[in-house]
Amino acid sequence: MSDLPIVGAQLSVLDLDRHRDWLFEKNRDLELPEFCMADILKKPDTFIDMAQKKLDGWSGRLGIHGPFSGFELDVKDRDIRPIVQARLDMALDVCGRLGAVQMVIHSPYDRWDQTNLDRAPKLRDGMRNAILDTLKPALARAEDMGVTMVLENIKDTDPRDRRAVVEAADSPALRLSVDTGHAHWAHWVDGAPTCDMFIADAGDLLGHVHLQDTDGYADRHWPLGRGNIPWFGVFEALKRCKSAPHLIVEINDFDQVQASVAHLEALGLAQ
Repeated sequence: MSDLPIVGAQLSVLDLDRHRDWLFEKNRDLELPEFCMADILKKPDTFIDMAQKKLDGWSGRLGIHGPFSGFELDVKDRDIRPIVQARLDMALDVCGRLGAVQMVIHSPYDRWDQTNLDRAPKLRDGMRNAILDTLKPALARAEDMGVTMVLENIKDTDPRDRRAVVEAADSPALRLSVDTGHAHWAHWVDGAPTCDMFIADAGDLLGHVHLQDTDGYADRHWPLGRGNIPWFGVFEALKRCKSAPHLIVEINDFDQVQASVAHLEALGLAQ
């Protein structure tokens, strides 16, 4: 058991107390979701203060979910791009105050891009460059802070697109994230590679994994074991990854977080 990966969770600040013993016992990875919301980013003090008090004595790896609502990272309108960059900067402020070492950001790629970016010269490079231009100030600051932004698959159907962005950035502040439910949905609905193949493609650029279950029809965020994701394949792929990604259960029902990890324990995959 001791050599199995330790799995953490996404928990709101308000839910930390009832999972405190479980979280502290193994100093599990933690991700706070509140700071993806613009209204909270504008006035984060209350949530930051609560998190600092509740996490006193915990020494696990802390991450936050960065902002994403209302924009995509490949924004091409130069008048809009500074707004996106300001949101990312506000989230990095939170990372600095909390001592968070990781921030999740969303990939803009989807099925349309997979089938259309090669219909004309430079379209694929243009989208990748737009993402990197948007991220440029945040990457520079994150490098100085020791924060890693992880680019999560959302509607992606080809994991190579995100990997190409990270490789082109060539920065320790940008790595890949794989959301198991999103990958499973893309496989069932759009014929994308399987979830374990998303992980395998990321390889040692993988910095973060969202563990959630689904039936492949929609983005369910069910407790692990409720859907049909083949967890053995997922964790076999993770075994081959040497980058020690944050492993985060990200489900809608925080009451089922510990049961989700217990499901992996019963399968002999994690602790």
